[in-house]
Amino acid sequence: MSIKRDFLISVINAVSPEHIITEHRGQLSTTISVDKIKDLCFELRDNPETKFDMLIDITAIDWAKPGFRYEVVYFLYSNTSKERIRIKVPIHEKHLFCPSMIDVWESANWYERETFDMYGIKFENHPNLRRFYMPEDFVDPDSGDPLYPLRKDFPLMGIPEALPLPPYPEKYGDLK
Repeated sequence: MSIKRDFLISVINAVSPEHIITEHRGQLSTTISVDKIKDLCFELRDNPETKFDMLIDITAIDWAKPGFRYEVVYFLYSNTSKERIRIKVPIHEKHLFCPSMIDVWESANWYERETFDMYGIKFENHPNLRRFYMPEDFVDPDSGDPLYPLRKDFPLMGIPEALPLPPYPEKYGDLK
């Protein structure tokens, strides 16, 4: 059973008429505002015609631009129709908050923690939002501000003097 593209768009329209829809290789993506994301996810999960019953992943993108610098991206899958959809939510750099989807899909728990740990986006009402990979005290040694390794402004060579780099093999010559 396949979900008709026009029907899926009508479901998204009913929740958020101001969305943006794109298609890449037959897979729909929609960009929706942060205040509508939860309603859309509940509708896509609970609608008997869509049944997006599985959250595959949540991640973020740092576009390194002023204003809506980040995008939180949700990857959904329907076990019934074998369809996929990608939902993107623009996040303003001065308001790094997005609602938690744990009450929609339990699997959101770890994905949200990972996204918080790597990008610093906070998921409101998450029951245990804390670092996932990095230590809780992973902060800038000079300012004390938390560091998020997948942000575009994170130092490419890491934090100076945090970890010693391995010696450079002599066989490759001098880099200078």
